Amino acid sequence: MSQQQLALASEVSARHISFVENGKSAPSREMVLILANALEMPLRERNTLLRSAGFAPVYRESALSDPEMSAVREILEIILQHHEPYPAVVVDHEWNLVQANPAAGRVLTHFLASPSVGVENLMHALFHPEGLRQFVVNFEEVASIVVDRLYREALIEPDGNPADRLLRDLRQYEGVVPRLRSIDLAAPPKVAIPLHLRRGTVEVRLLSTITTFGTALDVTAQELRIESYFPADDESRRWVASLSAKA
Repeated sequence: MSQQQLALASEVSARHISFVENGKSAPSREMVLILANALEMPLRERNTLLRSAGFAPVYRESALSDPEMSAVREILEIILQHHEPYPAVVVDHEWNLVQANPAAGRVLTHFLASPSVGVENLMHALFHPEGLRQFVVNFEEVASIVVDRLYREALIEPDGNPADRLLRDLRQYEGVVPRLRSIDLAAPPKVAIPLHLRRGTVEVRLLSTITTFGTALDVTAQELRIESYFPADDESRRWVASLSAKA
């Protein structure tokens, strides 16, 4: 982003942007927030930017169990419950599983065969050689989309951020390195991920989408993601519904 583009996005003169960038002018607290907003920085990084400029953070980071997060917890419960009988999960900014509806548990139980592979982290559960990966028919496509998303997340935060660490960890799994190198930032990010699963005689096609709290003012709330899965055809819809009927 050029100084002129940032000046237009933040409605600040390009001259002042230049002075701030080269250290001739120290930004005020308000200016730091204006520039962070124009750069669409995550709330966690806005707090980091404020500290770097000598100011106190303005965005709180609460535990999901805190009383002030009760409204967020209630919204998550409603979304997960109303998505039944289809799977839905909630993950944090490190892709650790925070919450899941019963449908997600049923589907994961069927396709995550190895007891040595847990679902504490969805990325590791997907990429582990004994995890979901062995049952994902279109793993090449899914891995490409997921890695592209992680790489974009890693770019907007400092080195050592969760997305960057996760990419390094996933590289350790056999057979995934080529996919971690094929990044095309010129292509628009995918809105949904097609997931084709097959185990034995069971074959399921799902579409996965991500929902976030776009207007959140709490770091934890902004970093939560709700991943919802939808049947991509009638056969998949019937199979997912049958799992619910057996429960």
